[in-house]
Amino acid sequence: AYKKFSELLPKEERENACSVRVPKSRILTLPELRANPFQHRICRVFSTSDDGDDSMSFEDFLDMLSVFSDSATSDVKSHYAFRIFDFDDDGTLDRKDLEKLVNCLTGQGEESQLSNVEMEQLIQNILEESDIDKDGTINLSEFQHVVSRSPDFARYRGLQR
Repeated sequence: AYKKFSELLPKEERENACSVRVPKSRILTLPELRANPFQHRICRVFSTSDDGDDSMSFEDFLDMLSVFSDSATSDVKSHYAFRIFDFDDDGTLDRKDLEKLVNCLTGQGEESQLSNVEMEQLIQNILEESDIDKDGTINLSEFQHVVSRSPDFARYRGLQR
């Protein structure tokens, strides 16, 4: 992990890798993130930058790798997946978050974009399946409940080492 992180830095900064932040633009060059539709959200969620530039320290990078590793528990994976899908960072997945989530998964191109009717039906189906307290949003525990019923979720590795 240290080698991978330090290789994202210019040569002259590599010996200080533990005290330097890697810019988001360099993090996004990682092959594991390059094609990930949630690449920007992943950087946002794992970055501890006070500047809001989504740069990462070595510790941030380790946190990201550990969540996507095989050894991370389903609870840890689902907690971070929830944070990544919570685009407005308000602690719930509402209709706007779900629409952005669907658009990320289906692509932004006109040929792959759902019609308004299809999008509304899909969001309605997601809420019917997941919104246990029927408040129109999905909270973390509701999300984790749904995820716990999906054996594929725990196997998803996102970032390979």
